Amino acid sequence: MTDLATRGKAGRMIRQPLVAMTKMFTPRWRGSWFAHLQTWRPYTVWYAGLVGLAGGVLAGQGHAAAWLLAVAWGGPTLGWLAGHYLGDYFDRDLDAVSKPRRPIPSGRLSSAGAVTAGTLCLIGFSGLALAANQRSVVLVAAIGAGIVAYSRFFKARGLAGNVTRGALTSMAFVFGSMTVSPWPPLEVIAFAPAFWAHDTASNLIGTLRDVDGDRACGYHTMPVRRGVAATVRAAAALYAVSLLNVAVVGSLLAQEAARPGVFAFLFLATGMGLADFMLLFRFSPQSPPLLALHAHEVLVLERLVLTGSLLALGMGLTTTVALLAPVLLLSAVTQALMRTKHEGTDTPRRAL
Repeated sequence: MTDLATRGKAGRMIRQPLVAMTKMFTPRWRGSWFAHLQTWRPYTVWYAGLVGLAGGVLAGQGHAAAWLLAVAWGGPTLGWLAGHYLGDYFDRDLDAVSKPRRPIPSGRLSSAGAVTAGTLCLIGFSGLALAANQRSVVLVAAIGAGIVAYSRFFKARGLAGNVTRGALTSMAFVFGSMTVSPWPPLEVIAFAPAFWAHDTASNLIGTLRDVDGDRACGYHTMPVRRGVAATVRAAAALYAVSLLNVAVVGSLLAQEAARPGVFAFLFLATGMGLADFMLLFRFSPQSPPLLALHAHEVLVLERLVLTGSLLALGMGLTTTVALLAPVLLLSAVTQALMRTKHEGTDTPRRAL
């Protein structure tokens, strides 16, 4: 009897972990993991890491330790994930009206779970900052405060929200530089306005997708208050400022050998942006969400290419292409597979 009991106990010890692993593949567990994956927005999350890495390679001038560059990538990525979790938490009532299939309003991700995950991401971000440069913790705190301020207060208040959102990316860029340098070098400070202007413009285009829902929920975004045409003009002006900043500062800082790579990526990004804004200026106010979604999808890929200009300045054309090509491919594929469902629209993509 004792032998049988021992064998029975051993069998349970083996079976229990296997049963737990099996549960991960049940519909309930698949739904939970997919809800987190949707919240991450895999088609956008690579951008934050590239921005931080660009700051790191520019500050390091080819001499930074690999682990510090990994922090420059990983810290902003965790901050980006925190922004999505906390942003979705603060937008849960808005999304319940305009995007009910998103993880929180659909019930697949709890509000408490989103806050916990976002907080853990910020804690991880802080830990990486402490490991690389204690001074950069101040930036992490500013980014965390900016995430909450944007989602809780400024998002519903027009241009103030868009400017706050753009500032978060420029701070991530500066953070990347401070992983390898005690203070952000001059060349990093000179490029920071490009990210501020670009992501303010991108965020403005994002608001065009949600005009009806924002208006219904009392969000006074720029297209709600000023209209679609004025919003597109403002975004185009900011986008031009971003490109001009990269062109001028890149011309001043790039050595002869680096200039072809810098301007190759800049010209490609400019072409993508021009095509996108030509589409936006043909916008029909009667059907903005669908076209705005497509326009923002282009900017999601374009900003990776624009960041490649700064990466090429710091790490060369060949290395940048090797890094950027799979990131672009993965972003394009995940965006095509996931974004329409996450945005909550059933309109066929071919209708674009």
